[in-house]
Amino acid sequence: MDYAKKKNYPFTKTLLYILLIIIAVIQIFPLIWLINFSVARSSEMFTSGLLIIPKEIQWGNYVKAFVDGNFLWYLKNSLVINILAVVLVVISSIMAAFACRRMRWKLSGFVKTLLLLGMMIPIHATLLPNYKIYNALGLTDSIWALLIPYVAFSLPQGFFLMSSFMESIPVELEEAAVIDGCGIYRIVFTIITPLLKSSIATVSIMTFLNNWNEFMMAMTYLSSPKWKTLPFSVLEFTGQYSSNYAVQFAVMALTAAPAVIVYLFLNKHITKGVAMGAIKG
Repeated sequence: MDYAKKKNYPFTKTLLYILLIIIAVIQIFPLIWLINFSVARSSEMFTSGLLIIPKEIQWGNYVKAFVDGNFLWYLKNSLVINILAVVLVVISSIMAAFACRRMRWKLSGFVKTLLLLGMMIPIHATLLPNYKIYNALGLTDSIWALLIPYVAFSLPQGFFLMSSFMESIPVELEEAAVIDGCGIYRIVFTIITPLLKSSIATVSIMTFLNNWNEFMMAMTYLSSPKWKTLPFSVLEFTGQYSSNYAVQFAVMALTAAPAVIVYLFLNKHITKGVAMGAIKG
């Protein structure tokens, strides 16, 4: 029986690898298709095949997309908003996880449940009520119109991961710190936070990727170009270069590039952090 299992194992493993390769190709094909069409002429796109072989690679499409699409301006706005959102989510998640997991107070269970319930609410379900509130407070067309919902809807996930990791930290460390005269903020930020490096990396990357390509809220709350984010460069080109499809594909490729680069270099932190958080939670 054991011999039969060993004999069938290489075949099963090969079949699994083939299946995973097929799934990976299906997942990555839209990106390949996007890059392929972005370096061709618009006249070459009307073909019966899924991919085309350009007669000459048109790098000028990316030059037009970079210059005429105000790429650097929108990129700066996206980076500022997303980095601020990441910082606020990480700090809030650590403090909320410490308060609910380590501190004893009557409403800790209720607050924990309330924060985790936020994972069940779609971000775009709050478009209309948020718009009315921001309009009444004069927050529309400002950086706060995006920062508030980005932080609010990323916090439940961050809280879940941080609290799961915090369970693995021995309470004796905090007790020893209290005996040495440490205050609560010193305990949180000088003792607990350095031990949460894996979860901080995971929460930071996931928050950044989740908010990077968000467009609906930015479209609803922003009217002037002052704080418009990178997806707006695609919207501008649909009107300005409505017949030049190649340039539009180049804009979309440039818009997607930062998120793809972040994922390629840091994906191991995402999988490692989520797996460890799930095990410890």
